[in-house]
Amino acid sequence: MTETTRHTLRFAACLLLSVAGYAASGAARGEALQVLHWWKSASERKAVDLIAARLASEADIGWRDSMVPSGSGAGAGIVLRSRMLAKDAPEVAQVNGIVIRDWARLDLLLDLDAVAAAGKWDKQLLPTVAEAIKSDGHVYAAPVGIHRMNTLFYNRKLLARLNLAVPDNWTQFEQAAVKLHQAGIVPLAQSSEPWQVTTLFEALVLSEGAEFHRELFQRRHAAAYTDPRLASALQRLRSLKKWMGSPIAERSWDEGVRELAEGRAAFMVMGDWAKGELVSRGLTVEEGFGCAAVPGTANYHLYNIDTMGMLATRESHRPAQEKLAALIMSPALQNDYNQIKGSIPVLRNPVLAKMDVCARASWKLFTSGPEALVPSLVHRMATEEIVRDAIVAEVHRYFLDDNVSVADTQRRLGTIARTFTKTR
Repeated sequence: MTETTRHTLRFAACLLLSVAGYAASGAARGEALQVLHWWKSASERKAVDLIAARLASEADIGWRDSMVPSGSGAGAGIVLRSRMLAKDAPEVAQVNGIVIRDWARLDLLLDLDAVAAAGKWDKQLLPTVAEAIKSDGHVYAAPVGIHRMNTLFYNRKLLARLNLAVPDNWTQFEQAAVKLHQAGIVPLAQSSEPWQVTTLFEALVLSEGAEFHRELFQRRHAAAYTDPRLASALQRLRSLKKWMGSPIAERSWDEGVRELAEGRAAFMVMGDWAKGELVSRGLTVEEGFGCAAVPGTANYHLYNIDTMGMLATRESHRPAQEKLAALIMSPALQNDYNQIKGSIPVLRNPVLAKMDVCARASWKLFTSGPEALVPSLVHRMATEEIVRDAIVAEVHRYFLDDNVSVADTQRRLGTIARTFTKTR
């Protein structure tokens, strides 16, 4: 069953959650905004609650929570589109990446040009972030934080107990995995959920080179899909399965974090929201866990930018929507929110003292220059949603079925790229 099918089957439950959130949070306030998002874990909820509390205290506006549980946002996207068609859209929604451009061109998002001008966003924002929130020269979203996707989390105590070093390359990872397996420890925490499988896969593609990742997922050049480097990434994805425990269950990403935190697994490849969750479980980066780059990707920042779009519902909502957008971009909120969420601020001059060693490394790399920056496929930064969904489905199919060949998967992925290019 595909990710889209599962979320469609859960559609009614999601709508009930949405309505319940609408009534439960901020309902007592005279003015409130309903906000649709997919942040569900303990650390994510804490980060959301921070924004809601600041919105209430600083702007006297309520936050009506409409959370749709789906780690990659697929379920939230289905619910949002359905509500738009039903003329029951929330005032605010989490809309990341190229979705901003698509929705803006349909006149579904309010432009935030006046807010951006008043807050001097052009001077405050990092250039890559400033570009990501624009469509046709206008600002259409408020950026919340930047996540690094190619992060290898590890349990410090497990590695110390077995005298293992953090691997710099895949040969070293394999050597460590053998020792971990012999000790009865799962080397790599991994879910079979489609977006999580593809998160690992695109990190493996990145280990073949940043330019190759761009050729595949941004430019979709035909030659990239027959390239031996794609075959190598696919083969490695399959070979890593033996280190993921058995069976490889479909579970939420925070369940994988718990496995790592409790010492049942040694490594996990995940966006750095996992750090926020590890901290919420009482671990520290100095002792409980560590973060490094996925082997072969130390020079690259595979990024996702979380953003909030203000939906064009009623003009009477605009003042409150603009206040929320301005609040999101305030330095105080940026620094406090991202410290909880595990991400880094979108500002040129954040408070570095509020960053741990993982965040500072992410910040340093993200600001080092455009050659280091690689937009994530999984989180809609690299390509349109229809292409993203098709690629995720193909990679997931390959991961689940060992009878599907590398060559066939390359061919099918190439067909997706060609089909989209013809109809674009």
